[in-house]
Amino acid sequence: MSSEILAPPPEIPAQEPAAQARAALALAAFDQMVARSPAFLARPGQRDMAEHIAHTLSAVVPGGEPGPVKVKPADDDGTAPRAIAVVQAGTGVGKSAAYLSTVVSLALSLQKRVVISTATVALQEQLIAKDLPALAASLSQPFAYSLAKGRGRYVCRLKLDQLSGGDAASADMFDGDEPGSAPTPAVQAGAAERWQLRSQQYSSWGEMLDGGQWDGDRDRLDTPPDGELWSPVAAERHTCTAKHCPSYNSCSYYRARAALAQSQVIVVNHDLLLSTLGLHALPAPQDAFLVLDEAHHLGAVAQGQFTASMDLMRSQWLDRLPRAVDEVAAALGETPAQDVHTLAKQLKTAQADLARMAMARLGEQPEWRQRLARGGGVGDFVVPVVERFAGGALPPEWVETVEQMQAQASGLLKVFEALAAQLKLNARETPGDAPRLAQLYSRLGVLAPRLQSVQETASYWAQNAQDGQPPLAKWLEAGVRNGMVALSAHACPLQPGSLLRTHLWRSVRAAVVTSASLTTCGSFDHFLHESGLAFDDAVHTREVQSPFDHASQGRLLVVQTRADPKDVEAYTREMLDALMEDLQTVSRGALVLFTSKALMRRGQDKLEQGLHSELRERVLVQGEASRTQLLRRHAERVAAGGASILFGLQSFGEGLDLPGALCEWLFITKLPFASPSDPVGQARADWLKSQGRDPFSELVVPATGQRLLQWTGRALRTETDQAVVVCYDARLLRQAYGRRMLQGLPPYRLQRRVDGVVTDLGA
Repeated sequence: MSSEILAPPPEIPAQEPAAQARAALALAAFDQMVARSPAFLARPGQRDMAEHIAHTLSAVVPGGEPGPVKVKPADDDGTAPRAIAVVQAGTGVGKSAAYLSTVVSLALSLQKRVVISTATVALQEQLIAKDLPALAASLSQPFAYSLAKGRGRYVCRLKLDQLSGGDAASADMFDGDEPGSAPTPAVQAGAAERWQLRSQQYSSWGEMLDGGQWDGDRDRLDTPPDGELWSPVAAERHTCTAKHCPSYNSCSYYRARAALAQSQVIVVNHDLLLSTLGLHALPAPQDAFLVLDEAHHLGAVAQGQFTASMDLMRSQWLDRLPRAVDEVAAALGETPAQDVHTLAKQLKTAQADLARMAMARLGEQPEWRQRLARGGGVGDFVVPVVERFAGGALPPEWVETVEQMQAQASGLLKVFEALAAQLKLNARETPGDAPRLAQLYSRLGVLAPRLQSVQETASYWAQNAQDGQPPLAKWLEAGVRNGMVALSAHACPLQPGSLLRTHLWRSVRAAVVTSASLTTCGSFDHFLHESGLAFDDAVHTREVQSPFDHASQGRLLVVQTRADPKDVEAYTREMLDALMEDLQTVSRGALVLFTSKALMRRGQDKLEQGLHSELRERVLVQGEASRTQLLRRHAERVAAGGASILFGLQSFGEGLDLPGALCEWLFITKLPFASPSDPVGQARADWLKSQGRDPFSELVVPATGQRLLQWTGRALRTETDQAVVVCYDARLLRQAYGRRMLQGLPPYRLQRRVDGVVTDLGA
């Protein structure tokens, strides 16, 4: 295919000769990759996407000039040229080849680096194991690439050595808090026994590190450890003294960082990208090319990153805190500027007061009382009860307590910061004392995250909304675990777009933003608002159609039930009856997607009944085994010529790749509206209503349409697939909002079924 440069799309300004040359170079790299890699097929949509990226990004140079960054970048004044290519690439386009070839070649020509961020491990593995090796083999200029992981995926050798001896208490790593009381002798004995077993495992890991059988990466252990075993020895920023640590030269995390420093292309996930902004763990956004794949997750990830929470029931860590500070201060010969013992005692009292008021409020909530009654007062329930504060307004009698917690936590953090700074200074000036200083640093580090959580959450809770600005979402979550009440406070800003605009996009110079589901209801508007890119002049959007012939390869069959889905019980019974009958026709692979665990359990119960019991042996249910095991069994059954049916929830509605016979039928039990109990969604809806706007039309319908597009995308995965999508929720045809969602779906052959009679409605 020719690499001759075509005229840029009309929305992209005319280019200078240098930019035209860079665009031509990028497209030539794309053509080379497709021509030389047997795994890639030439597709018109893929070429269209590559052209859009090449023309958009070739007009800017991250960092302002070619070559590696030699000085710390100046603060952004908002005048630097920016370009962001936003591309919806339908299933089958092959978007990774389009953006890898163009962006990497542009970066190499300018001596810049590339950061590629994804939402799922599966895509990261595909990029590292398949796509980047194919690109490297096709380009004449060599480049290195690496997968970046968070610090917590690596072992801390200093902690590992401390805990290998079984002395958890000396390192203050064991959290034996039981809400409201000190551990009993039996609890202490059990904890000691558990730590003895753990120390043996830690010793084994240390031997593996010493013998070179393991590199310290959690994901490379033969049996991935659970969080309770891993957490005490995981590397973390608050306990790390970096080059001042005696284990620095053998540190697994910093060895991985050194490999990243030599890589021109770095693959990360969205969480790591956002959590490390400003920490210099990755190339700065203004100095590199950024690619965000699976970008429809960006708003939700940003919301999660800026959500603060604090535990209101566990407080024994506050008893340990003064002892740790005293030990560190005495070792340094320092006297803290604040009375740590008094502050910690006051904070513990204030936390208990807030917990008491919170429990009294929960006691007024019928759901909380009903849950406790069903469990006899002590039964566990995993899904928490949520108590939200409308408009972000706390009860007036709570405000003073929250402000006290914020002030007390802030005062303690200042003491921590001063001692930590002195420890680092001493480590620089007396390197021989670094091992002892690193251990002292870790004494503070294990407590600092909790203190920061209290300070951040209390600060959020103490904030009042400014005129015309949305309030913070504030809520409580309560549950019962191991027979004990768990209670936590939470808060977050309401608009993920404004967070991303402030913390990410303001710095980005050149970026590709892509996914198979950026548009919803036929428009980019919802995604651009949620991701902070609305009204940004640097953004150039393009929708690239899937190469699949949806009208001939697939059908979308909408079933008209007598019961309205709003009549939950009647609709569920009728829908499940129809589903069971339809599942009898499955001869190979099928996927059934449910909107809740409760609905999926109803489906399982239906299978257990005598009339449908023969179907049960064909069904694999999410949660019965790991995702990998379920998919392997599913593939084995289909390969053997049998029928196999997967029951799954939202996570199975996105990211599953079931080509050919693995998914000839896709059943959608109900339109995938978000849970009405989501406190952030409720807070956003309330605020929009207060502004005279319609949250259902602005938020709910577009978000549901986006999920529905993802769900239907499980049906056709290659140009030769044939599949039927069955949706039992006739609101897709009957309601105006359903027809809006339908506009955003691929052009399947559309059919309606009423009382068993199927009618064609066209494509």
